[in-house]
Amino acid sequence: MTAGIGHNSGQVLEAGHSWRKHVWTRARKDLMPNVPVEVVRLRVKRAAQLGLPYKTYAGIRASSGHDLIGFMFSNNALHVLRDGQGMPDDRAAKLDALISTTRAGLGHKPVTPTHLAGLPGIDHAFAAPRFSDSWSRMRARMRDIVTDMGQPADRFVMIGDTSFEREWAEAAQMAGYLNAAQFFEQG
Repeated sequence: MTAGIGHNSGQVLEAGHSWRKHVWTRARKDLMPNVPVEVVRLRVKRAAQLGLPYKTYAGIRASSGHDLIGFMFSNNALHVLRDGQGMPDDRAAKLDALISTTRAGLGHKPVTPTHLAGLPGIDHAFAAPRFSDSWSRMRARMRDIVTDMGQPADRFVMIGDTSFEREWAEAAQMAGYLNAAQFFEQG
């Protein structure tokens, strides 16, 4: 297939192309931080402790400006839909493998915080905002949760399964949101 009329096939024939390319390359290089290899190694190690691919971790870290200290999991993400039900073995194993990471559970009815707190791998448990809550009420609930944990919200990532749970992360101004399937399927 050949390029149509008016297409230059990727060639730039106008004067000054080399200079513009040099300036653009230099500007991009100046924007990128010069991170020592030792720091990159530490960040790769931290990504592994968090159970995240480095690229995902680096993106979240770059957007929030902070290291992550933990995750908030909805009961949907944990596949716990009622009290008395345990989470699947693969999800429990993933939580257990996290190192130096706070793991909080957010339960909405009929799942109670008391039940979530008793699950392996959950450090803290809270009642999630109600689905009927207004945006301001949801934001207040999420801020209360973060305050109770004693850490800034932008150091946590929400792991959820629904658009409601994505809104929880936005309302709390968390570092990010990951879909449960994406998080639990990552190596």
